Amino acid sequence: MITGGTMEIKRFLDKVASNTPTPGGGSVSALSGALSASLIAMVAGLSSKKDQEMRKEMGAIKRKALAIQRRLLRAIDEDARSFDQVIKAYRLPRTTEKEQLRRSKVIEQAYKNATIIPQLVCRQSISLLEHARVLILKGNPNAVSDTGVAAFLADASLAGGLLNIGINLVPVKDQDFLKRMRSSMFAWAKERNRIMAEILKALTKVG
Repeated sequence: MITGGTMEIKRFLDKVASNTPTPGGGSVSALSGALSASLIAMVAGLSSKKDQEMRKEMGAIKRKALAIQRRLLRAIDEDARSFDQVIKAYRLPRTTEKEQLRRSKVIEQAYKNATIIPQLVCRQSISLLEHARVLILKGNPNAVSDTGVAAFLADASLAGGLLNIGINLVPVKDQDFLKRMRSSMFAWAKERNRIMAEILKALTKVG
């Protein structure tokens, strides 16, 4: 089982390293979030004390983390497929004026669609950061380094999500869409900074 799992990881790493645009940064960001979720689930499980209230809180965190893990795992392939549609749109014919107009519209829509999974990654990463913050404060102190790694992975996932939204917005001309996306990005970045500041402050007290 371990060997098989290692081979799956190696195949994915080889695909990322290949001379093709997908899977790329979006898929890797989703994987980073999935790894974070796995660690959070582990630490929550290790933090279930005899106290009933603590067991309930840690159990809820574990369930939510595992749900996020499953969703982000699917997002790895979904992100690659969405950008494949961008590539496909660029290959549309553009001989006539009508074809050029249709091609431009399809390309813009493909780029809009390519922001959907990075948006999901951002939202889920914010949740993971919040879970990590709670676990650093309340979780098993012997697993605080694991929680710290989970927090940094979630932070990387969120940063990647924001970056991928931003790059996909470059060709978009729809001003209403741009305004909504930039507003969401600002809110996620602000929340990320707030939670990470608390996490880093708590981690400085470790050891």
